[in-house]
Amino acid sequence: MKALVVAAVLVAGCTPVEMRGPSEPKICNAASLGDLVGKRASDARGDVLLARSGAATLRWLAPGTITTKEFLQERLNVHTDDKGRIIRLTCG
Repeated sequence: MKALVVAAVLVAGCTPVEMRGPSEPKICNAASLGDLVGKRASDARGDVLLARSGAATLRWLAPGTITTKEFLQERLNVHTDDKGRIIRLTCG
C-alpha cells in the first residue's frame, strides 16, 4: 500500500501544469507623459504614471540614487530633483 501511494505521488509530479500569465508583456511608453514633468512625485502620481505609460513597474530616482544598469522594457524610471519634483521620465 505504501508503495502505491509513493507511485501515485511520483506520477502526479510528472503531470504537466498549464502556465498562465499576461497574454502580452507590458512595455513602457513615456512619450505621452511630458505634462507630468515639473509635478510633485507622490504615490498617487505613481499610479497615474503606471496607468498612462503602460509600464508594469515604477522606479523613483532621486539625485544620487544608485541604480542597476539592466534595461527592463516594462519599467518606468521617474527622475526627480532634490525637491521631489519630476524632472525626467524614461523607460528601462
